[in-house]
Amino acid sequence: MLEVLYEDNHIIAVNKKAGDLVQGDKTGDKPLGEFVKAYLREKYNKPGNIFCGVIHRLDRPVSGLVIFAKTSKALARMNALFREKTIQKTYWAIVENPPLKSEDRLEHYLIKNQQKNKSRAYLKPYEGALNSVLDYTVLKKLDRYTLLEVKPITGRHHQIRVQLSTIGSIIKGDLKYGAKRSNKDSSISLHAREINFIHPIKKEEITITAPAPKDAIWDACN
Repeated sequence: MLEVLYEDNHIIAVNKKAGDLVQGDKTGDKPLGEFVKAYLREKYNKPGNIFCGVIHRLDRPVSGLVIFAKTSKALARMNALFREKTIQKTYWAIVENPPLKSEDRLEHYLIKNQQKNKSRAYLKPYEGALNSVLDYTVLKKLDRYTLLEVKPITGRHHQIRVQLSTIGSIIKGDLKYGAKRSNKDSSISLHAREINFIHPIKKEEITITAPAPKDAIWDACN
């Protein structure tokens, strides 16, 4: 079942489950956009083609908020907001080791390895590396894990995953970046929690929040 968080004539926001694809890839698995089209087709009794534009993506093992455009005009304008970095995204991350500081800004230089689909972080500028910045705050400490709120300033490949692992705060279940063990459902404990922006057509401030996944550890974080 599709969990719709927000919808108007221009955009639709859904709460992606970990494991869902945002956009089709070589696996051939049905992407989330196709489920959104089916929902819109049924809700509005629309035969034929349905427009559903992919504005941004989440890694497959990540859960949380994804916005799709319902019109080409909305797609172009939302893409512009992302390019201009006027959209504020907030993530929640459950990490294995608490960071040394309760809040901090992290700055690294990332290089993506295409073959391994993995990024590597450097502390200083490096040839071909992209500057990557995020802010984090500790929200809650559990017995074995810590919940962080993360606000990326830049948008790089696997940015949150690699920057947190570089300071030793590896995201729970993220084997690619050094987690001790996988999560049972192959997810990683990173959740796109909230998005805030000025609606490109209505010109109103919009804040959309995605409930965290339902499991014992996420429940303990709420």
